[in-house]
Amino acid sequence: MATIKKAKSILDRSLDYLLGTMIVAMTLIIIYQIFTRNFLDFTPRWTEELALLLLIWIAFIGIAIGFRDNLHIGVGVFVGLMPKNIQKKIDLITKVLVIATSIIFIYYGFRFTFLMHGSLMAGTGLPQSFLYSAIPVSGILTFIYGVEMFFKDAIHEDFDDDAKEAMEAAK
Repeated sequence: MATIKKAKSILDRSLDYLLGTMIVAMTLIIIYQIFTRNFLDFTPRWTEELALLLLIWIAFIGIAIGFRDNLHIGVGVFVGLMPKNIQKKIDLITKVLVIATSIIFIYYGFRFTFLMHGSLMAGTGLPQSFLYSAIPVSGILTFIYGVEMFFKDAIHEDFDDDAKEAMEAAK
C-alpha cells in the first residue's frame, strides 16, 4: 500500500509540475507572438498553433486534476438536503459515472488519435494525433483518480459555516 501511495504522490506532483510548465510555456509563446507581431511585423506560424496545443493539453489534464482535487462543480447543496442513505447512493452513482466517462475518453480518444495520425498540423508540422492524444491521456488519468474515489467516503463535501452563511445571505 505504501508503494501505491508513493506512486500516486509522484504522479500528482509530476502532473502539477507538468501543468505549471505548460502554462508558463504557453504564456511565453503568446508574449513572443505579440512582440514579433507588433514590433517586428511578422508572426511565426508555429506560435498560435503551439499555444493552442498547450491550452488543449492543459484543459484535458485539468479535467483529471479536477477529479483528483474534488474541484468540479457539484450539486452538494442539493445532495446535502437528502437523507444519508440516498446521499450514499448518489455518491456511488457519481463515482461510476466518472469511471464510465473516463473509459469512453480512453476508447474513443485512442480511436480518434490513431485516425488523425496521418494528418500534420500546418504551423508546427507535428502529427494531429499529438493534439488529440490529450483525450485518452486525460481518460487514463481520470480513470486512476476515479478508482481512487471509490476508497474515499464521499465526493460531495459538507459546506462549512461560512459557506452556509454566504448562501443564506444571498437569499
